Amino acid sequence: MPNRLWFFASGNTQQGPYSEDKLRDFIARGVINADTHVWTEGMSAWQRAGDIPGLLSSGSAAAPMPAAAAREGEALTGRDGPAGVPLSVDLNIWALLGRALIFVIGFLLIVPAPWVATGFYGWFISRVRVPQRPGLSFTGQPMDIWWVFVLLALCAYSGLTEIPYIGIILIPVQAWLSWMTVKWIVANISAHGQPLQLSFRGEAMHYVGWFVLLNVSFITIIGWAWVTTAMTRWIFRNIDGTRREIIFNASGLEVLWRTVVVAIGCILIIPIPWVLRWFARWYVSQVALAARTT
Repeated sequence: MPNRLWFFASGNTQQGPYSEDKLRDFIARGVINADTHVWTEGMSAWQRAGDIPGLLSSGSAAAPMPAAAAREGEALTGRDGPAGVPLSVDLNIWALLGRALIFVIGFLLIVPAPWVATGFYGWFISRVRVPQRPGLSFTGQPMDIWWVFVLLALCAYSGLTEIPYIGIILIPVQAWLSWMTVKWIVANISAHGQPLQLSFRGEAMHYVGWFVLLNVSFITIIGWAWVTTAMTRWIFRNIDGTRREIIFNASGLEVLWRTVVVAIGCILIIPIPWVLRWFARWYVSQVALAARTT
């Protein structure tokens, strides 16, 4: 499987995803050694690189992990490594850019918003690779909650009105609409065409509280990154129907500096496709599945 994407633990952070060629370059330079924990799709748990036959052998392709070595449900939760088995996403640069542009244009035009949103979510989810759960797809339809997307699109024009403080007034409304969107997305995730029976149990008022806090945190210039991280963890903790716990490993500092890089790339225009994919792949890789502790 030469096209596999690999992750490895460095200190207390998770690195990746990297191609197999890049992984072997790390091995050759001594960045990865026999004691480094690594993971790729098809492995049920993180393993020491030295325990994977063929991985550290020069000039040979990495062999798949033998079934006897795979321990179902095991997760790496040590202090010096990331927790859980990470997700990954396979994104073509130009497909991502094109769909992102269509998404933005559709919301600016308001009426197409339900269709472009559903199309984007369906495409993105189908590109996500979940360990031991292949064939991910999205079954939501544009007319399911069409009015939510129309109202979200209309809210984007609030700054063009002359109504005092309308943007602030609409923050709770946007939060509630966003909460509706999250519930809809989670409920419509399937695998091989079969619903996964997932649900989002986070209460609307709690979600609104997080959303308001996020907006207020922008006053601090950088505090929004830590609020975003905490809110993301709260969202994943409140997804029901999974055998494994969904966790988010990124720190506020990591979210901050990567977002700054994306912002700079967007200002320069030309790097936009590359920074968008770079950020999206990193963000998804920070989502992991771990054995439930409760």
